[in-house]
Amino acid sequence: MPARTWLPPGPFDLHRTLGVLQRGPGDPAFAVRGGELWRACRTPQGPGTLRVAARPAAGGVEAEAWGPGADWLLAYLPDLLGESDDPAQLTARHRIVHEARRRHPGVRLARTGLVLESLIPSVLEQKVTSDEAYRAWRLLLQRHGEPAPGPWERMRVMPDPRGWALIPSWEWHRAGVDAKRSSTILRAVRAARRMEEAARMDLADATRRLTAIPGIGPWTAAETLQRTLGAPDAITVGDLHLPKIIGYALTGRRGTTDEEMLELLAPYEGQRHRAARLILLSGRVPPRRAPRFPVGDIARL
Repeated sequence: MPARTWLPPGPFDLHRTLGVLQRGPGDPAFAVRGGELWRACRTPQGPGTLRVAARPAAGGVEAEAWGPGADWLLAYLPDLLGESDDPAQLTARHRIVHEARRRHPGVRLARTGLVLESLIPSVLEQKVTSDEAYRAWRLLLQRHGEPAPGPWERMRVMPDPRGWALIPSWEWHRAGVDAKRSSTILRAVRAARRMEEAARMDLADATRRLTAIPGIGPWTAAETLQRTLGAPDAITVGDLHLPKIIGYALTGRRGTTDEEMLELLAPYEGQRHRAARLILLSGRVPPRRAPRFPVGDIARL
């Protein structure tokens, strides 16, 4: 059980930095326990579980890891926690962005260095509600993942590429995943080595690598690379809600399109994802006018 301590270069918010890696409540690969964050993943060296806890009195973060991937997880810990990220690169051009950064000075962009770990759940989130996608991720890991190394028996590590490829069609259906999304995932895991190479590319090249797979478009690539690379400019285009939230927060107007959102965020070129993240943290969202989109369940069909 190797361990290490990391000293952040400035203000640091552990939960808001790593919380973006959790795929909904009950995520078998991510958990919060007594203020500690636990993450189970498949590293280049094999399965591993990481426990991370802030230790304010010591001024740092304490981490322990288990499994074949433990050494890799601890070696990569500084990047995961945003040591290579530079929040000062963003210059606030709107009061709401300035205030959000002032209230949340410790938010950094996590960099996991792993592609499939973020790509597969992002594909599951295509064109469905978050609840449907989270349910699918949870069921697939519970049925086809493997027990995570370490002391917490509930946690699961996602399947390796061969494991994903061996999931039968009825199991995808049982998890509520249609053929379009499952086929995209199968194409991605067949090219797993090529996909993982994107973790060592710049944003433009990594986006081209991911979107070369049919079924992976700009939305999925951005959602993946925000986590894999900690890319500050990987703004999500094609989202149902994000343009409306950004437009309302910055102008007070409703119904903002993707094109209008990009125009509003143009002053943050190079930092558009970071700016959007701060706007979301402000909590300023348009009041709901319509009922929440109903949750579907193709497993019942």
